[in-house]
Amino acid sequence: MCWSATADLAAGSAVAAVGVACAALVREVRELPLATLPLLLGAHQIVESVVWRSGGGGGPATVVWAVIALPLLAVWVPAGVMCVAPPRARVRLAFLLAAGALTSAWLAHGLATEPVTAEIRGHTVGYVLHASPVPLLVMGYLLATVGSLLLSGDRRLLVLGVLAAVGATACWALWRLEFVSTWCAVAALCSVVLLGWVRARRTSA
Repeated sequence: MCWSATADLAAGSAVAAVGVACAALVREVRELPLATLPLLLGAHQIVESVVWRSGGGGGPATVVWAVIALPLLAVWVPAGVMCVAPPRARVRLAFLLAAGALTSAWLAHGLATEPVTAEIRGHTVGYVLHASPVPLLVMGYLLATVGSLLLSGDRRLLVLGVLAAVGATACWALWRLEFVSTWCAVAALCSVVLLGWVRARRTSA
């Protein structure tokens, strides 16, 4: 798969439409954060199509993309999982939410104090943010996002977590310098699993 402005716009629009459908099916307010995740990730890909068309750089689209991808998702996903998790899973998820909040705060500080830039690298986009220590931040980020899905106590969210984990591994192996961009695209596509999750919860309610 290659990414481009057209590909990001098409994929983002489709995933965002799935997010709208998920939100329309929600029966409980506590389900909204996770149900609207495809909408957020779809919009995120649409923003990246703007980054493509602007040739990268450090413009507003790049900053918006980075804010969503880094500090926002690091806390949005574990918080959303925490909202719908069964009581038996909430203690372990609280630790993951704390890890996400700490990682989010560190990344937000990096975005506030250092410039973020985007570089078009063939069929991918590389984002450069001067935040360290990188290995620890990546670990905290994936622990909060992928880890919360894997430990959610919900079978369908577990499937999404496995898909996100496999996607993260593949993106790191293939595009290490463009990991954040490529994994976010994969995560957006995987998030359509949430439509089945919302439907299942609506049926069982």
